[in-house]
Amino acid sequence: MSQTPSSDTEDRQYRSKVAAIEPYGVDHIPDVERHGTPRSQFSIWFAAGMNFPIMVLGFSAVSYGLSLTAAVTAIVLGSLLGAIVMGVLSQMGARLGVPQQIQSRGPLGFFGNFVPVAYINIFAGIGWAAVTIILGAQAIHRLAPAVPFWLSALVLVSIQLVVAVFGYNMIHFLQKILSVVLFLGFVMITVVSITHSTTVGFHANPHARFYIGGAGGWITFAGFFLSFLIAWWPFASDYSRYLPDDDGTAKRAGAYTVAGNFITLSWLGIAGAVLGGSAVTGEQPIDALARLTGSWAPLALIVVMLSSFSQNFLNVYGGAISVQTLRIPVSRRTAVIAICVISYVISLWADAGFEAKFKNFLFLGAYLIAPFGAALLFDYFVGGRRNKERIGELYDENRLLEWGFVAWVVGVIASVPFWNLSFYQGWVSVHQPGWGDLTYVVGFVVASVVYLLTYRLPGLRRSSGSVRAARLAGPVAAPIALGEESL
Repeated sequence: MSQTPSSDTEDRQYRSKVAAIEPYGVDHIPDVERHGTPRSQFSIWFAAGMNFPIMVLGFSAVSYGLSLTAAVTAIVLGSLLGAIVMGVLSQMGARLGVPQQIQSRGPLGFFGNFVPVAYINIFAGIGWAAVTIILGAQAIHRLAPAVPFWLSALVLVSIQLVVAVFGYNMIHFLQKILSVVLFLGFVMITVVSITHSTTVGFHANPHARFYIGGAGGWITFAGFFLSFLIAWWPFASDYSRYLPDDDGTAKRAGAYTVAGNFITLSWLGIAGAVLGGSAVTGEQPIDALARLTGSWAPLALIVVMLSSFSQNFLNVYGGAISVQTLRIPVSRRTAVIAICVISYVISLWADAGFEAKFKNFLFLGAYLIAPFGAALLFDYFVGGRRNKERIGELYDENRLLEWGFVAWVVGVIASVPFWNLSFYQGWVSVHQPGWGDLTYVVGFVVASVVYLLTYRLPGLRRSSGSVRAARLAGPVAAPIALGEESL
């Protein structure tokens, strides 16, 4: 498995071939292999966002006692903030030509990056794969009750496995098709559901089940949609790293990424909120969809089944790249197989009581990723990572640990008192529920401050067989002896 950084990466004649298995893993993509257009970032994220769980999140507005107006503003703001960061991360992929998981070696160090990649990226890839397998398999089972859930899930996993093995070009090709198909499908679901809904529109309700105050409920609900996109932050560059390396392409790729994510989340979130008044407490999401779409339910269920592909092509592929980032000596194909098997097993366990498990998974992942994203962004814009001459550092095993790892750890620890999960509630969430869920904000801000205070300090470096502290490079630095690259 090649780990070469830049011009040393072999030209493997991949280009824009769709039916060829992608030969690159976590390598830097050489200029000769750069291809595609910025518009591809719209289709890949638009298709990925066309998913019923977003509508399920929208249902929650009623249970938090929000008015429809408050729910809509929360959805729009949460989606916009998350989408803007996604756009920036997508630009980074086009400029640097390496996966997001490799980029995070910059602020965290080569081995410091192992912990968040292992516990965030792979955890997220497997978890989200299981989530979408469950919904897709439930849709198939609802359409054909004679087909057991385990068989439906197995069929979906098998198809997703094959596509993820083929990799980047195949995923982009299929996402273009799915973006059109799912757009039409979710237009139908939205229109039919609202038409069949008994209650469209609602007012603030201080007697709602989870009411914690107008402001607190608004903040928490906005966090639902922000967290959905935070979960994608560690993977955004994975799908833009083959784009041609120029400023115009990178900027347009970022803009298309913002648009693709924002439109889907705000649209389906608002549709879900509008339907919230018709939701039944304890009803499974698939059952709610079938009830709200009436005679159109079979077609709606097919759309949900297809949407599991648009999500899981990315989940499985991104998870496999994360496995390779850990230097586990396996091919991407083997990593894809392992992730599919694990996610399939998890889907069999998590099928019962899906909605509660889904929200716990969504929030916990976002709590850990928010400070990770802060270190990654500040390293790029403040720490000089935009300098492409420093790409080689991302493959330098001598850079054991950098201060971005400390920033991530401190950000996570500082956010723990704000955690609000069904199995754990921090001190602030228990004693000050009216503040809402501020975990993402606290984690991101604390990690940002720690990074800015420490990024010029020496990191832990190995040289000539021993571990020593070496000067951590700033945006401009001089060459270092003993064979270490110019930083």
